[in-house]
Amino acid sequence: MTMAVVPTPDPLAGPDPAVAPPSSVDDPVPSPEFLSRIPHEFARRHLVLSLGATAEGEHLAVSQTTSPAALFNVGVALERPVSTSLAPPEQLATAIDRVYLRALDDKNADSHGQGADLVPKVTVAGSENVERDLAAAVRESQEAADSDLLSIHGKAPTIRLVDLLIFEALQRSASDVHIQPLRGKTLVRYRLDGVLHTVRELPGSLAAGVVSRVKVMGHMDVAEKRAPQDGRAGVTIGGDGGGDGRSEGGSGGGAGTSSVRRAGVGRRIDLRISTLPSTYGERVVIRLLDPRGSSHLLTFAALGMPEKVEKLYKANVAKTSGIVLSTGPTGSGKTTTLYTTLAWVTTTNAGGSSRGCELNIMTVEDPVEYDLSVSGLAVSQTQVDPKKGLNFASGLRHILRQDPDVIMVGEVRDEETARIAVQASLTGHLVLSTLHTNDAPSAVARLIDLGVEPFLVSSSLSAVLAQRLVRRLHAACDGKGCGGCLSTGFKGRTGVFELLTLDAELRELIGRRVSATDIKSAAQRKGMQSLKEAGEELVRGRVTSREEVGRVIEAIDEQD
Repeated sequence: MTMAVVPTPDPLAGPDPAVAPPSSVDDPVPSPEFLSRIPHEFARRHLVLSLGATAEGEHLAVSQTTSPAALFNVGVALERPVSTSLAPPEQLATAIDRVYLRALDDKNADSHGQGADLVPKVTVAGSENVERDLAAAVRESQEAADSDLLSIHGKAPTIRLVDLLIFEALQRSASDVHIQPLRGKTLVRYRLDGVLHTVRELPGSLAAGVVSRVKVMGHMDVAEKRAPQDGRAGVTIGGDGGGDGRSEGGSGGGAGTSSVRRAGVGRRIDLRISTLPSTYGERVVIRLLDPRGSSHLLTFAALGMPEKVEKLYKANVAKTSGIVLSTGPTGSGKTTTLYTTLAWVTTTNAGGSSRGCELNIMTVEDPVEYDLSVSGLAVSQTQVDPKKGLNFASGLRHILRQDPDVIMVGEVRDEETARIAVQASLTGHLVLSTLHTNDAPSAVARLIDLGVEPFLVSSSLSAVLAQRLVRRLHAACDGKGCGGCLSTGFKGRTGVFELLTLDAELRELIGRRVSATDIKSAAQRKGMQSLKEAGEELVRGRVTSREEVGRVIEAIDEQD
C-alpha cells in the first residue's frame, strides 16, 4: 500500500484559513475512514477527532496538548493530508466519546446477531511486578492530576493504572473489581471466592480519571456523571503498552510485558461494567468474565458434586424432555452448573444413543457470560436485548421455531416465561433454567406462584438442583491463614448441592398443592440430602469450616 506524504501540522497554529471545516465539535460528523481506522482509545488519549473530509484532506479538531506525532499517524492511517482547528479539551473529549458510541449503536442496529465483534476491544498490558508498577502508575497518575486535573482522563499514566488493576485482579482470580470513592481516598476492592477484600487505597484525586478510563473502555458516556450507566468491553491481556499509541489500549510504557507473553498474548476477557453516582463521585463495578473459566469446569466432579448426586442429576438431564432447574441466590454458581450440563449433554452418549452433534442446543441468556464455542461446543447462544424487545419470553418463543432439542433459559422470572418453558417441555424439549429460591422444594411453590397450574408443574418438572458455593480451606496452610490466601485460611470454592428428583408420589403431592415443607419431608424420606446435611459432610471431611457453612447456608449444630 502506498502511503501519502502527510505534512505535520502545528496543533497550536489554530484553524487553517484555506480549509473550511465540514462540521463542528458541537455536532461532529467524522469521516467513515476516521471511525474505522482510528481506534476510539487513540482518539481519546490524543484528543483528536475528524470533522469530516474535504477536497484538501481530513480536517481534525485537536486540543493544545495533541502531539504532532499523533496527527502524523492519523494522516498516515487515513492516507491523506490533515488540517486542524483547536477545540476546548473537555468539549473535544465528550464529542469523541459521543461519536464513537453513536457509531457502535449504528453497527449494532445494522447487525442481526449478538456477535462479540460488536463489543469494544481493549488491550490490557501486564507486568512482571504488579506491586512495583502499580505504585509507579499511582505516583505518575497523581502527578498528572496535580498538574492538570482536566486533561488526566486521556493520559497514559491513568490508562496504565487501570490496566494494572485489571491485570492484578485476574492474577488473583477475582470475579469483580470495585472502585469506590470516599472522602479523601478511593478504595479498590476485589471479590475473591465470593468475599470482598480491600486490596489498596488510591488518592482521592485519581477517582475521576480512573472512572473515566473505565467508561472509555466500555464505550460509555464520559460526560454523564449523574446517572447510572452500564457498559461492556472485550479485553485482550498482553501488548507492550507503549509505541506510538496506534494500537488500541496502549498504555504508555510497559514494564514487564514479557511475562504476559510467556503466559500467552491474546487471552480474551469480557468485562461487564456498571457505574453509579455516590456522595463522593461515581463508583464502578467491573465483572470479569474469563471465557477460559468454562473450559476447566466441564465435569461435575470439578464443581464439587458428590457422585450419588451426579448420577441422579445426569439421569434427568439425559432425558429428551422435561424441565431441570438450578436454584439458589445470586452468585451461587447456577449458571456454571448449567454450562457444565450443556457440555455434558453435548459431548456424552446418553441412553446408548449418540447425543453429540445430533442435538440442536440453544440458549437465551442475560448476559451471555461465557462463549461456549471456546470449549468447542456446538451451542447457539443468544443474549437478551430489551431495547429490541428481546427478553426471556420472546427469545424462548423464537427458539422454539428453530427446531431445538435442548433449551437453556437464563432465568424463569415471570409468568410468561414459566408457561412457555412448561409447554416446551411437554412438547418434547429438554429445558434447563434457573430460579431464585432457597432450596429445591421451594422451586415448586415458586412456579405455582408464577401462575403455572400445579398439574402442569407436576407433569413437566423432572428435577431441581439447589446449590451454594462455600470457600475451601487452604491446604497449604491448613486453614490457618497465610500470604497465599490473604490470611483468610481459604482458597477456592466448591459446591454444596441438594437434588430433588420427582417420582409418582411427589408429583401427586404437587398436584394437591401441598406446601414446600411437606414436599421436602417426603423427598428426605426417599433419601434426598439437604443443603445443611451436605454442608455437614464437607465440614467432617475438612473441606471447609463450620463457620463458612453457617455463613453460606445456615448454622449447623456444634459437634465435638
